[in-house]
Amino acid sequence: PASHSIASSRPASQLAVAIDTSDIKNGLTVEIDGEPWKVLNFSIMKQARGAAKTTIKFKNLKKGNTLENTYRSGEKFETAMIEKKPAQYTYPDENDNLFFMDMETFEETMVESKVVEDVEKWIDEGMEVNLVYFKGEVIEVVVPQTMSYTIAETEPGIKGNTAQGVTKPAILSCGATITVPGYLSEGEAIKVDTNKGEFLSRDNE
Repeated sequence: PASHSIASSRPASQLAVAIDTSDIKNGLTVEIDGEPWKVLNFSIMKQARGAAKTTIKFKNLKKGNTLENTYRSGEKFETAMIEKKPAQYTYPDENDNLFFMDMETFEETMVESKVVEDVEKWIDEGMEVNLVYFKGEVIEVVVPQTMSYTIAETEPGIKGNTAQGVTKPAILSCGATITVPGYLSEGEAIKVDTNKGEFLSRDNE
């Protein structure tokens, strides 16, 4: 039993695996020319004659640039060897870099602002995230898809039947602005889909 608990507590590592175009899915990270590229979206074009072609849009997780390429059906890729580690957000520095504490070793890790820019608005004080490592370097910060935040600022809530279908902008405790139903008030806790930036429900529902 003891050995089982050690194995299960290891960080989630992904070994490099050979895949082809039929295995491509959104969010998958592949290694191209020694760098990690994440699949943002893809489309398959069926042709009248011959095999289908797959157009894939990638984002370079080290440099931040995007790339779109078309591949013949069955072309091979190699998944990136990445490692995910749970960490807690602690504080930013004056250069907008963010510091996280490893939940297992309690060591602090600095993550450059360019790595975090896509999700920074969702990161709240003390929040737990996953840091994605590639060759010992953090290339991505993954926030939970469903998170609870407090409404920090919004117009007063609308009571009664008039609230049906009415929406308004609200600034959340993490700093992000989303659209919420008109009946909500400042100080209320709500659940948010961080991928889509959408209101889901009151936190107690």
